Amino acid sequence: MKRSLIIVTLIIMGLTACSRNVAYKDVTDKVAAADSLFNAKKYARAAVLYDEVSFERKSGQTAYALMRLADSYFAVNRFTDARQRYEQFTKTFPQHTDVNRAMYQIAVCYYEESLPAQYDQTLTLNCIDAFRNFVLKYPSDPMYSQAVEYVRKAQFKLIQKKYLNGYIYYMMKDYSSALMYFSEVTELGNTDELDRLSHYYSGKILREQKNIDGAKLHLLALQDKYPDSKETRKLSQKLK
Repeated sequence: MKRSLIIVTLIIMGLTACSRNVAYKDVTDKVAAADSLFNAKKYARAAVLYDEVSFERKSGQTAYALMRLADSYFAVNRFTDARQRYEQFTKTFPQHTDVNRAMYQIAVCYYEESLPAQYDQTLTLNCIDAFRNFVLKYPSDPMYSQAVEYVRKAQFKLIQKKYLNGYIYYMMKDYSSALMYFSEVTELGNTDELDRLSHYYSGKILREQKNIDGAKLHLLALQDKYPDSKETRKLSQKLK
């Protein structure tokens, strides 16, 4: 791991040194060179030049370079670095015409940074908040529908987290905690695998606890929503 980090650091240092050895007439010339690299999909090399320009605060190219620096990081999946540059852009140039795109990209970066459902979902929550801020501020933006779809996917991940929490407690035989998480899933009223499995395990737990009436309520839900599923058949057999 340390060896890989050293290699990456040396590459970046090498790229930086190369960029500084090239003589550019002015900032505009440097940005043109960076754009050429970016268009050729040489994002790491382009990022070095955009980064240099972004530090030249008095340049009229600063905002453009900062945005392109963020785009370069995004293109190579350096989502945390990209998000930080997009955030810097919105704070430094709050009236810029590209602020809407920067806000959208911040939210996308959070989504890409977020961990799978079995892990901590703080970044997923940050993603949802960021997209909500975007759609509230720019309801007519062309990216509105994509933002809503990202929110839907992020929310589904949070539901997955609740189901997995419930399943873990079920396996640990902590049935009261399991039922709490499963009920959070079923109360949403969705028709999908997570809802089906949550009804099934809730029914199994309640049967184990001798709460037959409660178990039958989950069986009825399964029979109504998933009549041909194996979970419906299994729970039905257990409650005969």
